[in-house]
Amino acid sequence: MMRSLYSGVAGLKTHQTKMDVIGNNIANVNTTAFKSSSVTFADLMSQTTQSASGANATTGVGGVNARQIGLGVKSGAINVNISSQGSAQSTGNPFDIMITGSNFFVVSDGLANYFTRDGSFYVDGVGNLCMTSTGYNVMGWGVDPETLSIKQDTVQALRIMSADNLTYPPEATTKGTVTGILDKNDTDVNSEAGKTINLNLYDALGYEYTARFILKSTDNQGEYSVELTKLLDAKGNEIVIPDGTDLFGTTTSVDDKASVTFNANSFVWDTSGSTPQLYDKATPANLVADLSKLSSGTDEEKAAVYAAVAEAYGYEGSTEAFLNLLVEDPADATKTISVQTLLTNAATGATPSLLNPTNASPAPTTYDFDAAGRSFVGMKIKFDNDTGLFDSINGNNMGDTTVQLSKLIANTADNTSNFSDIALNWSGISMFNNNGTSTLTATYGDKDGIGTGRKLGDMIGVSIQRDGMIYASYDNGMTKLLGQIATASFPNSSGLEKHGDNLYQATMNSGSFDGIGVDVTASGGYMSTGVLEMSNVDLSAEFTEMITTQRGFQANSRIITVSDTLLEELTNLKR
Repeated sequence: MMRSLYSGVAGLKTHQTKMDVIGNNIANVNTTAFKSSSVTFADLMSQTTQSASGANATTGVGGVNARQIGLGVKSGAINVNISSQGSAQSTGNPFDIMITGSNFFVVSDGLANYFTRDGSFYVDGVGNLCMTSTGYNVMGWGVDPETLSIKQDTVQALRIMSADNLTYPPEATTKGTVTGILDKNDTDVNSEAGKTINLNLYDALGYEYTARFILKSTDNQGEYSVELTKLLDAKGNEIVIPDGTDLFGTTTSVDDKASVTFNANSFVWDTSGSTPQLYDKATPANLVADLSKLSSGTDEEKAAVYAAVAEAYGYEGSTEAFLNLLVEDPADATKTISVQTLLTNAATGATPSLLNPTNASPAPTTYDFDAAGRSFVGMKIKFDNDTGLFDSINGNNMGDTTVQLSKLIANTADNTSNFSDIALNWSGISMFNNNGTSTLTATYGDKDGIGTGRKLGDMIGVSIQRDGMIYASYDNGMTKLLGQIATASFPNSSGLEKHGDNLYQATMNSGSFDGIGVDVTASGGYMSTGVLEMSNVDLSAEFTEMITTQRGFQANSRIITVSDTLLEELTNLKR
């Protein structure tokens, strides 16, 4: 039988194999991250009809080469073009990831690890990052709970949307900063009501509050008083501060001389009884304030009396500020007492009182008085009159620029509180001319944004960095590291074995996976989100290979045809 017949058969089979590879490449021209393959041929074997002989130096006869007849062709190797990077295809999906470089994603079916360049991922129902096609878990590294940094240990499934990650815990405010310009010609600063400054803050449960401060000028040039007047919740309701609790500063007196005039056009005092009473002048039967309530009434009744008296005296500031005005003690001109004490004296019948400052009889018809100063719970800040820069707090020139806003004790039984002490820094303010307008503002946190506090944060987004680190962002402005996508690198990546579904398995010739993986940036690679790697199949090259394969197949078929013709001639010899 003719050897050429079998050589032709071998050629047909080998070109058929190459055509199978080309067909597979073209079929996967749009497969995500597909790597094309190519076939190389090798001769099958040769039949030696005469071995080679060496030269004979004695006879002078030269050597003869071996005589060999080839017996066909075989597939030498099927190589995967795994090192060639496919083009990027934009998808807009933040969980679609493309690796630039030679590394592979690591995925697991729960039993074994596989490797892929297909970065089409999604988050499943329990929060795991998975392959879209197979549901296999994407593997990576978790976060060390102590250092809050990535711990590169044995790879694990990345559960990025666990219950712990969906929210960011709240935190109480611990620092605050006051900045801006305080213009000494500002009418608000020089009024009895003062300039209002609000500081927003959080407690440990994430509830937001507003601390309202009042800033007023004093009779001492460059000096201003600051007091905390209210603490409001997020709905504007005032938080009741327990009696005797000083949240801000200490009891302080300032020289702040002022004339306070009783509004005799609208109100009238009746001092004929044992305790004075305040009436509406237009409607004398309308009792505005009965001072006897100051000794026998409830807290609400006492507060109503104080508020009515402050209104009758036309005081612009708060009722508390009115009660803290200091006047000369009628019993001792070397001392001062508060308006609240004088009202109490009037209520209890003690003399002298605000209503009868000289203990004269009959009582005066008007009840104006001059305040020698005022008392408040807070602090005094001072500016350098030459430079306009902040100078000191309460006369302390030792560089202390903060005042503690003490935590509100919510539970007196065990002295616990959801609030934290807040160090409020005032060094950022100055006393410059700003056309009569002050621009003071108070913000939580220091100048570096530390100690701001925060509310409970809900996850609003997930982002994946170039190094595979996954961060969550929350609506309270915080971010959190959730994990890092690990990658695998092999000494001979073309030695990986295809497993189907765009997956590869490690083989003895590819190198093994150590179970830990590597950072994708360690070898100069990186990850891009919102894009996928396309197939690296080159259609023009594949079609060219298809033509040459077709011609090779045709030529080998002709070998069989001609060999058959020769055999036919051989069998016809017996005719």
